[in-house]
Amino acid sequence: MSDEKPAHHFRYYDLALGAFVAVLLCSNLIGAAKIADVFGATFGAGILFFPLSYVLGDILTEVYGYAGARRAVWAGFAANLFAVFMAFAVVSLPPAEDWGGQEHYAYVFGQTPRIVLASLIAFWAGEFANAYVMAEMKLMSEGKHLWQRTIGSTVVGQGIDSLIFYPVAFLGVWSISQILQVMMLNYVLKVVWEAILTPVTYYVIGQLKKAEGVEIFDRGTNFSPFSLKK
Repeated sequence: MSDEKPAHHFRYYDLALGAFVAVLLCSNLIGAAKIADVFGATFGAGILFFPLSYVLGDILTEVYGYAGARRAVWAGFAANLFAVFMAFAVVSLPPAEDWGGQEHYAYVFGQTPRIVLASLIAFWAGEFANAYVMAEMKLMSEGKHLWQRTIGSTVVGQGIDSLIFYPVAFLGVWSISQILQVMMLNYVLKVVWEAILTPVTYYVIGQLKKAEGVEIFDRGTNFSPFSLKK
């Protein structure tokens, strides 16, 4: 196996990137609007699937390196931004007189600007932190103990995501105790969910590395989120 940097000729990178963006959009558009109550625990339904974006982020970083993950994060950010714009535009269009679904449609897709801003910033910061920790831990461990990298990077990435999203979205609307309670519960659920998916992550990473024929270490990589260099 070579120690090369990610390049556009990879066979399955585009599929991994597409899956990452699809999971992210579906989690935000379909899951975000519903509050679920399971056995007395209240949580946003999106957290059942949003952690999959971190699983895919781990896969992208491990197989294609930090630069490959960086492209995926920016693609996800741009897709989310477009989805927000499209939702705003469609909700704002005057409904036909005989169409009675405007109120429900606006309730589901008409998110407040504050929550949208919180979501975008939290996603961007959390995913980049996840990729950075994953890449650095791989260097420090010399590629060993993959489970420590996947879970460790999630602990950091999801932690930053939660610490940004809930205060920015709800401070002054919810009490501080409510924010802390929901934030901690959702954070723990996300980390536990990704830990449960560790065998799946191992399998997918193993298959992709075999198919691509690479083992990438981010030695000398520019870890700036804004760099276009590999």
